[in-house]
Amino acid sequence: MNEHPPLPRCCTTPVDSWPLPQPLTGVHLLSTRFDPELLQQDDFTRWDIPAPQGVNKRKTEFLAGRICARTALHHLIGEPFVPPIGEDRAPQWPIGTVGSITHGAGWAGAVVARQLHWDGLGLDIERILIPERADRLANEILTPNEQQRLARLNDSERALLVTRTFSLKESLFKALYPLVRRRFYFQDAEVLDTTAEGTARLRLLIDLSQTWHHGVELDGQFASFDGYLLSLVGVPARSTPTTSA
Repeated sequence: MNEHPPLPRCCTTPVDSWPLPQPLTGVHLLSTRFDPELLQQDDFTRWDIPAPQGVNKRKTEFLAGRICARTALHHLIGEPFVPPIGEDRAPQWPIGTVGSITHGAGWAGAVVARQLHWDGLGLDIERILIPERADRLANEILTPNEQQRLARLNDSERALLVTRTFSLKESLFKALYPLVRRRFYFQDAEVLDTTAEGTARLRLLIDLSQTWHHGVELDGQFASFDGYLLSLVGVPARSTPTTSA
């Protein structure tokens, strides 16, 4: 496998940066911007990445996400490994590593780390919703407790809260699914608290396993930039989950 193939015209050079408020030990985050109009079919061949079915948008975001993952793994383990798709459609990471890929609306990123430090990672990027769409989605995404916070907010604040809650729950799912191998949904977890600095606390409302059960809490974090909201949830290695009273 070529360690340094030519970068596709559809993707910017992957950036090794940390836009979130709290760096995590041993975690690498690589991101890129992409443009489906510039995709060429041989981009996949040159990067040894199988091309998915679908329209150019789907193909380009998949390519951009895998390029970020490949580059991040090269930084982490010294090998330019491309995570294949598993039977459950989730990325399959090299033994001894964990990771997460996200892409949407021209931005893609991946986080990777060794299992020495982390049992799971979940990364998610979303375009911040417009208020009308946020209001339509609120009942699906927010629990009754979360919906109580909407009443005192203006349009833009409501849109940001719904987007942030959606993204944090997506990140929570990505972090926990490889550990429990059970799907769960928006009403199965809630965001307990967020801060202006970009930290968050989430709680499970469902039993997923003996370890990951109703009441277990996890930390998350988020950042807004250029009309996007990025979130991350990490599961520390061999940690004892915190359970609320």
